[in-house]
Amino acid sequence: MLKDIYNNANERMDQAIEHSRVELSKVRTGRANPDILNSIMVEYYGSMMPLNQVSTISVPEPRLITLQPFEKILIPIIEKAIMDSKLGLTPNNNGNTILVPIPSLSEERRKDLIKYVHQLIEDGRISIRNIRRDSLHETKDFGDSEHISEDEIHRQETEIQTLTDNHVKLLNTCLLYTSPSPRD
Repeated sequence: MLKDIYNNANERMDQAIEHSRVELSKVRTGRANPDILNSIMVEYYGSMMPLNQVSTISVPEPRLITLQPFEKILIPIIEKAIMDSKLGLTPNNNGNTILVPIPSLSEERRKDLIKYVHQLIEDGRISIRNIRRDSLHETKDFGDSEHISEDEIHRQETEIQTLTDNHVKLLNTCLLYTSPSPRD
């Protein structure tokens, strides 16, 4: 059972890191990244569909995202969805494709993005620490109910702390590779 608690904590911490990576990939840094459009949904034949399932998304230039809808009737619907998404993007169309230019960042926007990225990483750290707290509590409760030695409980707590430290280091590594650079 102690191994199950450890494995569960490891899996949940991995999920917390993956969630942070997904959220960081959505940050608009001044470079065209099709992932920023992943959260946009459009109505397609009466149901809400993700943008990437009703069009082909590509990045032909560093500051341009193009969308090729599967049907032309989707062009105004996709444009409206992008405008309503509050991403600060203004789509254009040429009759067949939707062009989404990515504006360059101002100094103020860069500072806001840096704060936002740090907040996302801190939220990830908090999630990992909450998972550690839950696992330690579960370990202590299991030890009390099953009369497991305090040495064994302490060893498990040390392993969970090591696991937590490793996941926080991994999350900090995400921060190093995702912070917007001054040239973006």
